[in-house]
Amino acid sequence: MESKMTCNVSDMWSSKLPKGLDFEISHHPLTMRRVVNLIVAMEKFKGSSSTSVLSTEFTDENLLNIMLENLVEEKMVCVCESTPPTQISKIRDQTCSVTDGEKRSLVLVRNSMELHAVTLQGGTDTTKVHLNMSTYLHPTSSVEGKTVALGIKESPNLYLSCRKDGAEPTLHLEVVEADHLSRISSDSDMVRFLFYKQTTGVNISTLMSVAFPDWYISTAEQNNKPVEMCLESANRHRTFNIREI
Repeated sequence: MESKMTCNVSDMWSSKLPKGLDFEISHHPLTMRRVVNLIVAMEKFKGSSSTSVLSTEFTDENLLNIMLENLVEEKMVCVCESTPPTQISKIRDQTCSVTDGEKRSLVLVRNSMELHAVTLQGGTDTTKVHLNMSTYLHPTSSVEGKTVALGIKESPNLYLSCRKDGAEPTLHLEVVEADHLSRISSDSDMVRFLFYKQTTGVNISTLMSVAFPDWYISTAEQNNKPVEMCLESANRHRTFNIREI
């Protein structure tokens, strides 16, 4: 014997359903699409009874939109661009005479390729070296003073450099084409040829490495000793009398 139960859905939902819309419950198996239609319709009814109903049937396009809105997450991708390295450009050259705080001149010792600070006697000035000082425009420098490269006038293409071969930065003389020093990238190892010339008095300056801040070109207390790099705390002469000639 077949029994049948009927239910007037409109009586049960009359207070919430929009006017003119009824539910119909069927004994036929429900497809997934019909289940989605029913769930979405129920959620809309719970949200607002004043929402206007455009259609009681969802199309395939409606179903796809519902799934995309609920399953697809929006992701934002930020593209980070690194700041290009600063270009340090040469703006002028000048020839300078240099003596240390003890009025000793710089002499090139070729067999060891070193500069020595030497007290010269009368008639021996021909042995001292002069520096070709190139001044650079350094847009991002945070150090007061001029950025310079120091070449040996008597030996073209021979320049002072500061690099770390061991535990500490050391001073060297290196051969390099002048054209290679016209523009120097701030992130290249060519920065080893650059120094900060910081003026401390009339024609009195210190020469600090750009590659290794707080390391200075210096001379020893004893005569005829190599010119080397040192920290500010070292017991060495760090000031030089630099005059343009």
